Amino acid sequence: MTLPSLATLARRVLDEAAVPHGAGIVVACSGGMDSQALLDVLAHVAKPARGPRRNAPPALRLVAVGVDHGLRPEAADELSLAAELAAERGIPFHKVELAVARGGNLQARARDARFAALRAVAAREGASFIATGHHLEDRAETVVIRILRGAPVEGLAVLASASKDLLRPLIRAPRAQIESHARKRSLRYALDPSNADRRHLRVRVREEVLPLLRSLDPRIVEHLAALADGAERARVVLEAWDRHPSSDIRGKQTWRFR
Repeated sequence: MTLPSLATLARRVLDEAAVPHGAGIVVACSGGMDSQALLDVLAHVAKPARGPRRNAPPALRLVAVGVDHGLRPEAADELSLAAELAAERGIPFHKVELAVARGGNLQARARDARFAALRAVAAREGASFIATGHHLEDRAETVVIRILRGAPVEGLAVLASASKDLLRPLIRAPRAQIESHARKRSLRYALDPSNADRRHLRVRVREEVLPLLRSLDPRIVEHLAALADGAERARVVLEAWDRHPSSDIRGKQTWRFR
């Protein structure tokens, strides 16, 4: 089966999120393969439509932002790759330097600091959205991690294509397709050594658990993503139930989790 192009997948996410023409989007850049592909794809999508195309994609105002958490000296060189690609695509690039202290729960604290920095730039630049380079396997890995940690059903509603100000234009693209795109487009990108550090649960899920599950079912990644979609629908129902505990929601509508 031929997969839609990354640009087509990205346009679908923008359409579903009702991103308006000319919207400002901060593109989170790390210099890694996923974010380099994201920046390249959104630069293509953002181009003004040519010809009398009735359903032309929206023109976007992109701002690329790289965050250095102050944890690895290699980060500066990695972000320089993002800055170079942004310059080649005519997109302004901003580098934000942080000082995240080492210690417990480092990844979560670094993530929170990164999104705070991205939102600060978005506010300054008048951008309404932040785009990240998450892909299909990222979502599947996160579902497995939540299951391992005993999350309730609504806790499996992870990495939606759009959530408030966050956009994940490549979330329906498998990693192999992103690798192919980067190769065909001759994109230069860095490899983060932490992505191979088995002390992190996500790395063990990626390198041990998912390959085992794939040996049992080649489509397990798609199935886990579908589970996340169903969990999102369940979360919406449960939140509605919490807001109106005295009403019989079940009697008013048939809810389908599929």
